[in-house]
Amino acid sequence: MGETVFLAGATGAIGRKLVPLLVEAGFTVYGSTRKPERRESLQQAGATPVVLDVFDGEALKAAVGQIRPRIVIHQLTDLPYGLDPAQMEEGRARNAHIREVGTRNLVDAAIAAGVERMVSQSIAWSYRAGAGPITEETPLQEGATAIRTLETLTLTTSGIAGTVLRYGLIYGPGTGCDVPSGPISLHVDDAARAALLAVQASVTGVFNVVDDGGPVSNAKAKSILAWQPAQRGWE
Repeated sequence: MGETVFLAGATGAIGRKLVPLLVEAGFTVYGSTRKPERRESLQQAGATPVVLDVFDGEALKAAVGQIRPRIVIHQLTDLPYGLDPAQMEEGRARNAHIREVGTRNLVDAAIAAGVERMVSQSIAWSYRAGAGPITEETPLQEGATAIRTLETLTLTTSGIAGTVLRYGLIYGPGTGCDVPSGPISLHVDDAARAALLAVQASVTGVFNVVDDGGPVSNAKAKSILAWQPAQRGWE
């Protein structure tokens, strides 16, 4: 058996794509979900399901402590399917709560279990506007509080080597959006592959993971993670 990974958000749009990639790469995968009815799909994908709520800090700590993974992958989000505009206000509030409270609970559980590495999902559309190319060094917007919390917890927690993947707006199968919906986009398959590469490369820091041709540079991910977005028919 390979290294053990705990994937938080294993039945989300990216998580569903990532589980089989991790399994195929030789990792032993434990995948979390809030919904008991999703156990079977995780088992069929080769993962061991862990049914819990990330906001139940004690249950999360107990589960991760029993599993004792070397790596935690944070793919938790709580946004409406297809980013339905009618539900986005509530969705943003829920998502911010996950990024702040959920990430803190996940990090606390990781520390208690002796986890060595953490890879977390962030976003690539909260940079401040300005002249020149947007890179990982470009400052974030003042209002990106929840993102700063998630990234700081991932990158600066003592004893844990942290990697942050700043994804574009996700599209593709299972996302509710078949094609790019803006200039800072990313296919769900490419997002999952970037997470796998980040785990395998054991690198730390922040990486923009976005489609080619937009305002945000993905050069660092290409250079260090050896990641490339796939070419698709409309490009």
